[in-house]
Amino acid sequence: MLVAVKKRFTPKVNLKNGETQWRNHVISVRQFTREDLDEVLFPASEKMLTMVQEVGKVGFLSGKVLACLFFEPSTRTMSSFFTAIERLGGSAIAINNVQFSSVSKGESLRDTIRTLGGYTDAIVMRHPEEGSVAKAAECSPVPIINAGDGKGEHPTQALLDLFTIQRELSSIDGLTVTMVGDLAHGRTVHSLARLLTLYEDVKINFVSPASLRMPAEKLAELRGQGVVPRELDRLDNDVVAESDVLYITRVQRERMTEEEKRIDNPFIVTAETMAHAKPKGKMILMHPLPRVGEISNEVDPDPRAAYFRQSEYGMYVRMGILKEILRSE
Repeated sequence: MLVAVKKRFTPKVNLKNGETQWRNHVISVRQFTREDLDEVLFPASEKMLTMVQEVGKVGFLSGKVLACLFFEPSTRTMSSFFTAIERLGGSAIAINNVQFSSVSKGESLRDTIRTLGGYTDAIVMRHPEEGSVAKAAECSPVPIINAGDGKGEHPTQALLDLFTIQRELSSIDGLTVTMVGDLAHGRTVHSLARLLTLYEDVKINFVSPASLRMPAEKLAELRGQGVVPRELDRLDNDVVAESDVLYITRVQRERMTEEEKRIDNPFIVTAETMAHAKPKGKMILMHPLPRVGEISNEVDPDPRAAYFRQSEYGMYVRMGILKEILRSE
């Protein structure tokens, strides 16, 4: 006797009109409201943190399988999702050598997604093309989570960044956040800046070389949300002193033209830099990692250096996302 394969309904993806809820697909930070963060995701992430510290693993998602489909290299994002589903009682399959997969034989992204959707309950996807994850979600029979689409967005990174700020500084309202480095290609800062518009009286400084400034369309979007960032080409002592959050990024040479690749990162945070910053409990230094010289190793023991705690928080936030998505099917 043949048994019909279960069909799972997934709504069409239309982020512009807000029709896609984040419990169906996580494609963009535009899907999240402050209520989603304050009342659902961040409390869930706190519970995950406590659970891991107390028991290590639970069976909330027993029987669930997550596909990690990465068309670009990843260490932290893939391993944190992999560990997140394992700690929730589920399992994961990793496809991180896509050049050796059926894609290299000419298989379309649509066919890859539909095939993996038949094997698993959700797909985490990283792809070098901006907008590719949204396209994948349009044909996916299971929830899709954006783990980075080119220089577009990296929503789960921005969510863990925001969780880090709230946990370390108790509140996000009224803060001054300074983002430094490659703002042109850095999808983490694109997503985080959007999320910060959900909060009251947040000031944003963008510090970068002229050639690596935040794209004009991103600036226009922020202004449309009532936030007018200040653009600077120097990380001077006064900017450091006023910042509650100093968010450093690397130069993303893999997304640059040959001419752009000649640009060096002029911003390096040292112990001397941190001497001008606010004291412990009043400011944090963040980096999405990997770092390639933007923060000196001498800064690591500084209690204000939050980047390794930030990375750990990412696992709890991704556990919260997976639990909300896969328990609400």
